[in-house]
Amino acid sequence: MDLWPLLLFVALCVLQSSSKPMEKKDRVHHDAPLSDKTHDDEDNFEYDHDAFLGQEEAKTFDQLTPEESKERLGMIVEKIDTDHDGFVSSDEMKQWIKHAQRRWIYGDVDRQWHAHDLNTDSYVTWEEYKNATYGSILYEADPEDGFNYRQMMSRDERRFKMADVDGDARANKEEFTAFLHPEEFDHMKDIVVLETMEDIDKNGDGFIDLNEYIGDMYSQDGESSEPEWVKTEREQFTEFRDKNKDGRMDKDETRDWILPSDYDHAEAEAKHLLYESDTDKDGRLTKEEIVDKYDLFVGSQATDFGEALVRHDEF
Repeated sequence: MDLWPLLLFVALCVLQSSSKPMEKKDRVHHDAPLSDKTHDDEDNFEYDHDAFLGQEEAKTFDQLTPEESKERLGMIVEKIDTDHDGFVSSDEMKQWIKHAQRRWIYGDVDRQWHAHDLNTDSYVTWEEYKNATYGSILYEADPEDGFNYRQMMSRDERRFKMADVDGDARANKEEFTAFLHPEEFDHMKDIVVLETMEDIDKNGDGFIDLNEYIGDMYSQDGESSEPEWVKTEREQFTEFRDKNKDGRMDKDETRDWILPSDYDHAEAEAKHLLYESDTDKDGRLTKEEIVDKYDLFVGSQATDFGEALVRHDEF
C-alpha cells in the first residue's frame, strides 16, 4: 500500500514527536512568520515577496521583466480589491496575505481529497479515510521506533469527529480541511492543544514540565554543553510559559504557547506594505500606487500569477 498520504499527514498535521531532532522544533502554528527571510527592506524585499505571494509562489520568481511583473501585479490587485471600489484597504491586503500563506493548504487538501473520497460523492467518511490511509498496515507490526498505527488511527478518529461540525459522520471539503489542518480553525484549537500535550507529556500527568518541554525540542546525545538557544528556552519556560509558577504548563498555558494570539503577522505586514506604498497618505492604495512599488510586492522575477488568476474559487 502507498503510505504517502499517511506520511504526509503525519509530517504536516499530527505534531508527532517520537523523535527528538538536534535542532529546535516549532510547534506554534497560528500566525507563524510569513517568511524565513530577514525583514530588512534596506537589504532586499524578499520577506515582503514571500508575505504577499506565499513562499512557494515567491520561489518561482526568476524570469519576468519589470514590465511583465507590473502587468501581472495589476491583475492581482483587482483580485485583492474584493469590494471593487478601486482601492485596496489595509484589511483587504491582510486577507490577501492570509490567503497567499494558506495556498499550500488548499493544494494539500485537494490532493488528499482525491485520494480519500473513494466513491466521489463529494464527502469523505471516516471509513473512507481510514481505509485509504491505514488499510492493511494495521495488521502489520509497528515500526521499531515505537510508532503505533492503532494509536494514531484513534487520534485521527477523534479529530475527525471534532471536525465533523454537523455530526453527519462524513466530512465535506471545509470539514476535511479542518481535520487535516486544525490549527487554521478556531473550533479545532482544543484538539491541537490536546494532541500537543499528549505528545510531550511523557509521564502522563496531564502537564508539561520543564524536562518534557526541553526534551521535545532537544536531545543532548553526548554533547558536553547545551546550545545557547536551549538555555534561552529554559528561561522562556520559567519566565513566560509557566505563568502560575508551579513548574509545569497546564492546558491554558500550553494553548498560549502554541497558539499565540497577541500578534498578527499578516496584519503587521499589510500595514507595512500600505505605509510604504501609500503615496498620497490617504490610508488606502490604488492600483497605480501598488504597481509603482512593484519591486516591494513582487520584484522583477517570474511567478505563477497565471495559475492564481484562474482560481476563482480560492479568494
